[in-house]
Amino acid sequence: MQLYLRIFIALTALALVGASPALGAHPASPCPTLDASMSYQRATLMDHVCFHVAAPEDPAHRAKKPAELPATLDWQEAGGHDLVFSHTDSVYWVHLHLTNSSEKRGFWYLKLNYPLLDDVTFWQDGTSTSSTLVTGDQHPFLSRGIDYRYFLLPVTLGPGDEQEITLRIRSSGALNVPLSLETPGALIAESNHLTLTHGLFYGALLVFAVFNLLLFISSGTAYYFHNAFYMASMGIFLFAMGGFANQYFWPDSIGYANTSIPLLIALCALSMTLFGRSFLEVSPGTLSATTLTALGWASAGLLAMTFLLPYNKSILLNTLLALTVISSLFLIGILRWRQGYAPALWYVLAWSVMLVGTLIYSLAAFGYLTDFLAREFFMLIAIGAQVILLNYAMVQRWRLLNQKLLHVEHNARSELELKVHERTAQLRNTMEELEKANRKLATMSLNDALTGLYNRRHLDNVLPELCAESRRTGQPLTLALVDADHFKNINDTWGHGFGDLCLQRIADVLWRHVKRPRDIAIRFGGEEFALLLPGTSRDGAHLVCQHILDDMQHTSIRTNDGTDVTLTLSAGIAVFAADDHEQTLFQRADDALYQAKASGRNQIAIIDAEIAQ
Repeated sequence: MQLYLRIFIALTALALVGASPALGAHPASPCPTLDASMSYQRATLMDHVCFHVAAPEDPAHRAKKPAELPATLDWQEAGGHDLVFSHTDSVYWVHLHLTNSSEKRGFWYLKLNYPLLDDVTFWQDGTSTSSTLVTGDQHPFLSRGIDYRYFLLPVTLGPGDEQEITLRIRSSGALNVPLSLETPGALIAESNHLTLTHGLFYGALLVFAVFNLLLFISSGTAYYFHNAFYMASMGIFLFAMGGFANQYFWPDSIGYANTSIPLLIALCALSMTLFGRSFLEVSPGTLSATTLTALGWASAGLLAMTFLLPYNKSILLNTLLALTVISSLFLIGILRWRQGYAPALWYVLAWSVMLVGTLIYSLAAFGYLTDFLAREFFMLIAIGAQVILLNYAMVQRWRLLNQKLLHVEHNARSELELKVHERTAQLRNTMEELEKANRKLATMSLNDALTGLYNRRHLDNVLPELCAESRRTGQPLTLALVDADHFKNINDTWGHGFGDLCLQRIADVLWRHVKRPRDIAIRFGGEEFALLLPGTSRDGAHLVCQHILDDMQHTSIRTNDGTDVTLTLSAGIAVFAADDHEQTLFQRADDALYQAKASGRNQIAIIDAEIAQ
């Protein structure tokens, strides 16, 4: 109880005192100019940023554009710190002066790494450009101009050009303004890493939720359903906090972009309460049961009140409720563990991780901690660790139940024979569902998620087998490597999303021409594909590849701006020889592909074993 009181008092004190970023004093001169062509200056962007907090009585609060700002506006230097503010009614102005000392024209993205802002307006005034971008959660998602969960502002500077960038930011919640200036290549690389991380996290969370739901269906045990409910609601909440929900679920729903956050917090609190009560086997009539019942009704009540209360009040109340639920479940878990309920130990460990992660994430979301992106990753790690510990706790609970079952069987076999039979059937069903889930996971691990083709792992598994079969039977085996020509230009020109669409179209073409039951089409990396053609001769493989190249050359793909784009492919072919190793075969096909590329692309090259020697 003392730990719970300390946590609650600390959070309440922070909420009452408020916080603002530890920023520098009033500058004696304008903010220093940032040379966008210098990577080390881009890395220290916040050393070149100025800001002004316009309270409601400040004339700058009423200004709608930079020209309306007072000439004597008191700008402050960020001093290298992220701009982080707690709940206020102020309007925030941010200013950045850019130049390009390079002799080449440069292109960058100014990225604002916080998705939950109501109104964000960018002004660009420079030597050769002047534009305004009005966006935020109170505007349709397409207002951002770039389909990305964070805010991106394209910045183009010619040699010697200068540009003034001004931001006006207003939000009904806490406010984070983590800015960075990045090249398109760095942005794409970071996006790829984030996609992989989030894909693994949300994929694992979905698998665990579905698995628990299947356990509930097979066993009828309530805490499996409550655990699936909790993981699903927590996953959707993090999806919304990360900006994905606004991007994919309700891009045109302006009001729900804000309402969804406190709504999902209350939903998470309700699911946590239900799961904790069922898993910990809290006895009715005890103080713990009364507390959890009250918290459950409070969660349901605030869930309904979210549609009536203002956002700034509902987000605060629902967050405090969620922290109260987590702290209460932590204390009740300790109590059940001290009472001798063994699975409660792992439950307490899981909730300890959750408590720390939620506190840090809440402080970042409310504007009391900087680097929201790092806190988001910390929260993902905390949730992932908690899910693993919770599922391990359920395994321990199952183990405990199994021990009790054996003890009952030993002491009263004749009287409880029917119940033992029922329990054994439940366990058998559970193991069957687990085996199905494992088979499903094994299948998923062999397929490329984007194109549906087999992946590199499948290629590594099946190629040695096909080579051994060809060596044993004397039947031909042909390997063709196919690569998209100038694919980097596609990503650089129309973005990674359109590049993914092109890869799917290439996969469609491969599906159309790789028809035989034993033929295999594989995407083994980026825009690189492989065709394994057992029983196909050199000429037959050339014919298949020629059909693929012709089909692709006549397939048009439409971009978001209505432009029709066509791709070409290059292919390299190698035929397996009896004394070949699979790596030799692959290297020969790769050399042939390189030869096709070097000869002008959109063509096929073949390297035979005797030529390679």
